[in-house]
Amino acid sequence: MESIQSFNSYIEKSIKDNWDNNALTDYHGPTLQFHDVARKIEKLHILFEYSGVQRGDKIALCGRNSSAWAAAFLAILTYGAVAVPIQNEFKPEQVYNIVNHSESRLLFTGDVVTPTFDPEQMPNIEGIIYIPDYSLLMSRSENLTYARENLNAIFGQKYPKFFHKEHVNYYIDAPEDLALINYTSGTTGFSKGVMLTYRVLWSNLDWALNELGTHIKKGSNVLSILPMAHMYGMLCEFIFEFCFGNHIFFLTRLPSPTFIAQACTEIHPAILVAVPMVIEKIIRKNVFPQTQNKVVHMLLKMPVVNKKVKERIRNMVMETLGGNVYEVMVGGAALSQEIESFLTSIDFPLTMGYGTTETGPMITYSDYTDFVNGSCGTTVRHMETKVLSPNPKEIPGEIVTRGLNVMSGYYKNEQATKAVIDSEGWFHTGDLATMDETGHFFIRGRIKNMLLGSNGQNIFPEEIEDKLNSMAMVSESIIIQDGEQLVGLVHPDMDEAQSLGFSQEDLQSIMEQNRQELNNILPTFCKLSAIELQENEFEKTPKKSIKRYLYQRTT
Repeated sequence: MESIQSFNSYIEKSIKDNWDNNALTDYHGPTLQFHDVARKIEKLHILFEYSGVQRGDKIALCGRNSSAWAAAFLAILTYGAVAVPIQNEFKPEQVYNIVNHSESRLLFTGDVVTPTFDPEQMPNIEGIIYIPDYSLLMSRSENLTYARENLNAIFGQKYPKFFHKEHVNYYIDAPEDLALINYTSGTTGFSKGVMLTYRVLWSNLDWALNELGTHIKKGSNVLSILPMAHMYGMLCEFIFEFCFGNHIFFLTRLPSPTFIAQACTEIHPAILVAVPMVIEKIIRKNVFPQTQNKVVHMLLKMPVVNKKVKERIRNMVMETLGGNVYEVMVGGAALSQEIESFLTSIDFPLTMGYGTTETGPMITYSDYTDFVNGSCGTTVRHMETKVLSPNPKEIPGEIVTRGLNVMSGYYKNEQATKAVIDSEGWFHTGDLATMDETGHFFIRGRIKNMLLGSNGQNIFPEEIEDKLNSMAMVSESIIIQDGEQLVGLVHPDMDEAQSLGFSQEDLQSIMEQNRQELNNILPTFCKLSAIELQENEFEKTPKKSIKRYLYQRTT
């Protein structure tokens, strides 16, 4: 058994080692240094203690990424309570379900979602705390009310002269202590509560420190784009960065690709972690207009200047992303083959990772120097991974994994736990993959998304969508089955259509042309019978995956 250290000891050490360094900044807002974060953690510990919060009690957080959210999360873990992070995009009914199902005693809530909440729908909650300033919005506990009203006085009595790094002593966690319950966004029904122990957090952090931490300088600027209530963003953009001693900038409003590109040029992040949609839109809007022209194409075909042209394009992309990134790490979904091929053709430092909430999140990753086009890397440290297929190189099979990253189960749902973790400890991801001889994995799609052709052929809609998304005027798409026919649902690039003065009829004509071109390169059983326009963007999960179940048709 591997030696697993206290996860909270990493938080404690980083605070002490970086006491006077910048830690957390709300973009275009105030900055907290590590000692400021420590003070906030200590005050929240006092609030928990006086309120009667015990080790192992659940505390929920629902709000946008911010320094105050981050400090509250760290306070919960370092106290020994269990954090229940909730996506702020969730509807109030979903939040009520999660708070009640998790038996949370307190709820931290942000400025955007607070007005929509009805405390009466959460009858067992003892208090609601406003994330920006930790004020009380509602209290059913006299002890909580007293503690909050007298918090500064209590803190002053406890530390009459000063609060310094020697006062920072956090809960020493055991590997199997429950650290957080992360409720999956889910695509159908009520989402499940994934129980992640400190073992899982330590294992993922240890991977990040040894893999990412060897390539970037401590104290670097980094950008938090993804929601911290999602494990991908929480680990790669927050936990690792904080424990490594980096300066994290939170985009406190909706992170559009334009806004992200602007922030990159100001912050110069040392590494960029993103979902495919963000990278694809930045490249299509900011880079392609300058590189997709006849002159550049002609120069790229000339061996004499080819290298210099690629270098200039690479530098342009680097500058678009701040000019300082060691690599761009993409995860959460497949990156467009067109964008991936473009970036690798100019030797841009791109890589893909793969994981799940249930593995907190990492399963596979490779440094960009080991990146293979179309792959999502090799198995990360502390894990075993394999493809359940008689011929993993040629025939897709389910990807399964086991090791320190795997959850302890779904909260209060033993049946669902047994359905995904078998008797030998293998976690069944539900994803289909192949694996080459070098150990690189290639995700082919979700088992539940796989369509069955009229002659029994397996159809992976994601592979068709990748080709369709690179065609004229297509912003995003999904492939659905309508009876025995395949239909493409497309949300067009409305900004481009408006700028060119295209009508609905024009767009429909373009899509018909796209359909014919697409069918020419697809096997017979994958051909589309029609493309239908969707006026609005597809509804998505917090990690920007399309909620496919909303668009399915009965067959």
